Amino acid sequence: MTIQPHRLGSICLVLFAAIGSPLPAPAQGLIDQEAVGDLLSRNRQALNDLPAVHYNYYAFGAEHTNSIVARQRLYRHLGDGDVTAGRRRARTVALLNRTTRRQFSVGDTLVVPTRFGLDFRAYSPFPRYYVGGHEKQKLLVLNKDMQGWAAYEYGRLERWGIINTGALETPTPNGRFNVNWKEKKRLSSESPPGEQWWMYWVMNIHDGRGIHLHQYAMPTGGPTSHGCVRLVNSDAKWLYGWTEAWETTADASGSASRQGRLTDPGTMVLVLGEEPTGDPRPFRYKQRYPILRRVHLPAQPCHVPPGSPQQKRRPC
Repeated sequence: MTIQPHRLGSICLVLFAAIGSPLPAPAQGLIDQEAVGDLLSRNRQALNDLPAVHYNYYAFGAEHTNSIVARQRLYRHLGDGDVTAGRRRARTVALLNRTTRRQFSVGDTLVVPTRFGLDFRAYSPFPRYYVGGHEKQKLLVLNKDMQGWAAYEYGRLERWGIINTGALETPTPNGRFNVNWKEKKRLSSESPPGEQWWMYWVMNIHDGRGIHLHQYAMPTGGPTSHGCVRLVNSDAKWLYGWTEAWETTADASGSASRQGRLTDPGTMVLVLGEEPTGDPRPFRYKQRYPILRRVHLPAQPCHVPPGSPQQKRRPC
């Protein structure tokens, strides 16, 4: 059996003899942030009760060259005969494959979970429990290899999602950081003449270099920013409310708080891994079935080197 490579690079399947072969640059679309937000926040369940999820391959258009017919066949397959249910479940498939439903093309091979309708933490590449982080009330982890984030409370996974980190020529810095100041809306300093690039739900993690987490348009292809970390709107808004900003002696909030002396750092943030060359590859492609890649976290958060002078000056 030969499995064709996904044209978008999100699957990047050339299994068996062709593994490791270079693929052409993928076309990119934009993540539907409203649809993704609905998926990430629905069906909250007890973490201990979440079942294991496995994955299978699905060849899109294997029996049809007409993409409309192939799409309907996919929806029937995903919905166990119910096209409406299948169309909803296709959103999960698209997100896990880091693509969009509109970009499904005849010849693509998709990775499909064996179960749908679960708390989205069931599909997480991050561990559900982080033993090393059990003493931290809140800990945010960003993984550049996976292009994903995970929020932990006392070592328990609270939520995870997708990100776009810095492009290869402008990478997001690695290391241990803290959330510094926060602002709901901020004009990007990278805005070209005559344009205004507004960022929403802004959380600064490197004040000297102006590295933030924030909402912005998100291509399906992975690393793309000028060094900041892009989030879908629902994730950015959730993290904005969940994270704690630093405390300083300045009688001000937001970026103006940097004028004071730091008295208490904000929520710890770990930036791990390296930006992938091309699209993120969330799965290992075995002959019989795909296996979700797992993010391995450091034994202790404080083992991660400081990411800025601020962390170097203060004990972890």
